[in-house]
Amino acid sequence: MDKELIIRSSSDNVDFALLKDGKLIELQKDEDDNDFSVGDVFIAKIRKAVPGLNAAFVNVGYEKDAFLHYHDLGPKLPSLLKFTKRVSTGKLKDFSLKNFPFEKDIEKDGKITDALKSNQSLLVQIVKEPISTKGPRITSELSIAGRYIVLMPFSNRISISQKIESREEKDRLKRLVKSIAPQGFGVIVRTVAQGKKVAELDKDLQNLLSRWTAMCKKLHKAHHPTKVLGEMNKASSILRDIFNDTFTGITVDDETLYYQIKDYVQEIAPQKESIVKLYQSKNPIFEKFGIERQIKTSFGKTVSMAKGAYLVIEHTEALHVIDVNSGNRSNKANNQEDTALEVNLIAATEMARQLRLRDMGGIIVVDFIDLTSAENRQKLFNHLRDEMKDDRAKHKILPPSKFGLIQITRQRTRPEMNIKTREENPDAIINGAEVEAPIGLIQKINHDLERLFKKDYKKLTLNTHPFIAAFLTKGFPSIRSKWFLEHKKWVKILPRDAYTYLEYHFFDKDGNQIK
Repeated sequence: MDKELIIRSSSDNVDFALLKDGKLIELQKDEDDNDFSVGDVFIAKIRKAVPGLNAAFVNVGYEKDAFLHYHDLGPKLPSLLKFTKRVSTGKLKDFSLKNFPFEKDIEKDGKITDALKSNQSLLVQIVKEPISTKGPRITSELSIAGRYIVLMPFSNRISISQKIESREEKDRLKRLVKSIAPQGFGVIVRTVAQGKKVAELDKDLQNLLSRWTAMCKKLHKAHHPTKVLGEMNKASSILRDIFNDTFTGITVDDETLYYQIKDYVQEIAPQKESIVKLYQSKNPIFEKFGIERQIKTSFGKTVSMAKGAYLVIEHTEALHVIDVNSGNRSNKANNQEDTALEVNLIAATEMARQLRLRDMGGIIVVDFIDLTSAENRQKLFNHLRDEMKDDRAKHKILPPSKFGLIQITRQRTRPEMNIKTREENPDAIINGAEVEAPIGLIQKINHDLERLFKKDYKKLTLNTHPFIAAFLTKGFPSIRSKWFLEHKKWVKILPRDAYTYLEYHFFDKDGNQIK
């Protein structure tokens, strides 16, 4: 199983595509204007507590107040409030928590009005980005994530990832972390720490402690609300969470980002530094790796699968519904039950990919093709669990119901990835007369081409949708050949998967777009 990370940078955002054996399984976007990312820490003021919801609304600078439930306060809230107040006023200069006296824990099922008051200063962390009409969801139980460990201020708990199955390894890691954990801080050991030495864990810990100290220094006389600790850049945070020995390539098309990632990989996995490569071709990076084509075929209401089967994905306010259809596949199986099982297994694999790719969260209901055998239903359930094992989002899968439905809940921390795949009807009206596409579009291209040839442009390149590129180049004589015979100049035509049907652009010999 080979994994590749392809990173495309533009002026206002960075796109990350994770490929598994060449197939797109995750797509993320890092936008410059996203000030409320999961993991960001703010110093903020309580706007009001609402007893009926047992929650408080907090002003973090977003147009809608952030939502803080009582269960997200954390047991050490009084200690955090006291620490925040003393550091903000400059009375406390030691941020280590070594000599800081902790207050009594709050009750597990207490009331929000007993814990918080309006206009109190509080350190809060984003756990769910603003989605639709809702503001961010926040917690005051802070955590700072590193490569191997997660640091939890105002805690004394040491936890080991449940994904580490070996009892001996869990005990070893617990002993190591106990020997280096600073007083006043809890530690969660991540799965990738398996087999690591104490020096590597301690280096990660010291880095997290320095981030904690830098955050605390910003609190003195800070305006409310202010972001005091931002998540590391998206590229590093993705690599921190998913990078492992199965990665065979990381390709970046931006030089600055290339050196940042190279330095980070050198730090976390020196033996893998050589897999980081700078992409310098004129062809767009997502075109080169076939990502644009996969995006167009993977998003949208209908998703095609192997052997003619397909999924229909519907989104409502309350939940997502996925319907599995066998389509027009040829039935080579012995009976209907075997056909249904085969299609369901293919659908389960594709569905697990779709959930990650679109980052669908909340309640998902899947209507698989009915199976009469209990053994086959169990086989389908086990297969779906195995396919979703690599999903980083917390999720829970229920066994098939009597109606053959499988219900899934999946953690929603950011808005769903939604890419528009439908385009306007290409049967456009050209010069007052309706013509068949792509004839009308070719007339527009001809008109632009004549104008450019009159300006004496040489070595023109036309970038257009693959269908239009084929229409221009195929056949004898092709339309491009006719251009050459008429103007005595050759036009290079490059198909672009990312383009809409009616989109095209001309480029000069230096690769600059001609407006």
